[in-house]
Amino acid sequence: MSLEEIINELAVTEQDQHLTFDLSGEELAVPVTNIREIIRYGKLTKMPMVPDFIEGVINLRGNVVPVINLASKFSLKSSGSDKRTCIIIMEIEVEDNSVVMGIVVDKVLQVMQIPDEEIEPAPALGANIHTDFIKGMAKTEDGFTIILDIGQVLSAEEVALVSDIHKNSESEER
Repeated sequence: MSLEEIINELAVTEQDQHLTFDLSGEELAVPVTNIREIIRYGKLTKMPMVPDFIEGVINLRGNVVPVINLASKFSLKSSGSDKRTCIIIMEIEVEDNSVVMGIVVDKVLQVMQIPDEEIEPAPALGANIHTDFIKGMAKTEDGFTIILDIGQVLSAEEVALVSDIHKNSESEER
């Protein structure tokens, strides 16, 4: 499925639709309701004194959008960028404010309809291992696809940092 076909499929949003993508050889998914658009990976502006997982910011139609490297955030081996690398622009709600951010993925796979009955809860891996960023595990022919709760991937402090980058860019526009 081409990137354009996937983007067109995103336009028909249903509650149980998820965008699947490859990240360091793992298949992950996010609900399409969080996705604003998908763009090809391009030049990022590096930000000084931010955590390593914040790869930089992009100019998206005049708006500064922070870009998160999920592989870095999840301590996965980065496979570098190539022509299939994309940035998924997402919007999450944080304390009644919308925060727009991008996440870098190795490649976008497809839009899948995953009914609730095919989603298992996140596994309990022990008290010291946090799985609250996993919305569920979708059963597939090959095993499971992890469905991320993108609003929980970052800690409260990290979300505040991303939110500040986003807010500062909005206030500079005015």
